[in-house]
Amino acid sequence: MSKPPLRVGVIGCGFFAENHLAAWQHMPDVTLIAVCDLDSAKAQSAAERYGAKLVFASARDMLDSGEVAFVDIATTMRSHVELVELAAARRIPVIVQKPLAPTHAECLAIIETCKAAGVPLMVHENTRFLKPVRRAQEIIASNALGKINWGRVAFRTGHNIYGKQPYLAHEDHFVILDLGVHMLDVARYLFGDATRLYCQSQSVKPGIRGEDLATIMLQHESGVTSVVECSYASPIDPDPFPELTLQIEGTQGSLRLDPNYRLSVHSGGQTVTHDVSPTMFPWSTVPWHGTQESVFAIQRHWVECLRAGKPVETSGADSRKTYDLVFGAYTSARTGQSVSMTS
Repeated sequence: MSKPPLRVGVIGCGFFAENHLAAWQHMPDVTLIAVCDLDSAKAQSAAERYGAKLVFASARDMLDSGEVAFVDIATTMRSHVELVELAAARRIPVIVQKPLAPTHAECLAIIETCKAAGVPLMVHENTRFLKPVRRAQEIIASNALGKINWGRVAFRTGHNIYGKQPYLAHEDHFVILDLGVHMLDVARYLFGDATRLYCQSQSVKPGIRGEDLATIMLQHESGVTSVVECSYASPIDPDPFPELTLQIEGTQGSLRLDPNYRLSVHSGGQTVTHDVSPTMFPWSTVPWHGTQESVFAIQRHWVECLRAGKPVETSGADSRKTYDLVFGAYTSARTGQSVSMTS
């Protein structure tokens, strides 16, 4: 007998939440039952377009309705601590968009709140669910490249990200927390946990408060040295936005992910190039189709784990290690010193 659909309530109906809403609507075993936004007109519009039955302007009211089996928090980071506390107090499983919170202490508080309540938590870290990233991990696991010793994970763009998200220009912690968190999580996913890092950052664009360019070197427990590059200040032509690039080297071969979803694997004296283009959903839009596919993938992963009672990949315990790296990078950039992740 098939199980009834899980009912999700989404808090936040802004720019990126559109991808969450579309992915939930696309899943036959999930019902998008409710949407919530402080802007009631925005919430009403989302409900009409994605078929949500209930509309709320208050997260507390939505969570008290008894209609929601789990909640997807797709708001900006400063609201996350309060919203997670509301969900955890009601024993409602919760997904939270990144960045998890503005400070390290608040990130840890969110994780500990859910742990103490025994509530499943997933950080919506969709970048590790990108098709080319998953394929790269499969190739590493196959041993086609031998023992991995070096890697680069990079996202460099000059795209005007401030047009859709103008608030980013006013963040004290900017590119490392907003973008670097994705790249650091991918580095952990591909190469394992890190024991030490060193970071240099710069503020290039006039008029912004935080850093918009950072380079981070990691030493991993596996022996791999990796370089994580994140930049919103790179005048690249053609600009690869919104794609990341990878380069991975091992004792028996190498891998390179180039723009336009071309994954080249050099092994055994031969180079084979794979097309790892995203699946196009009815709601996909170029160039966001890769991100949209990864949003669907991570939300699918959440549902499968929730039904099976298994921990998700980007659980609170796992994500804590990523946020340790994020704020370790800020410490390194500020002090000019490398930071041990084992102390």
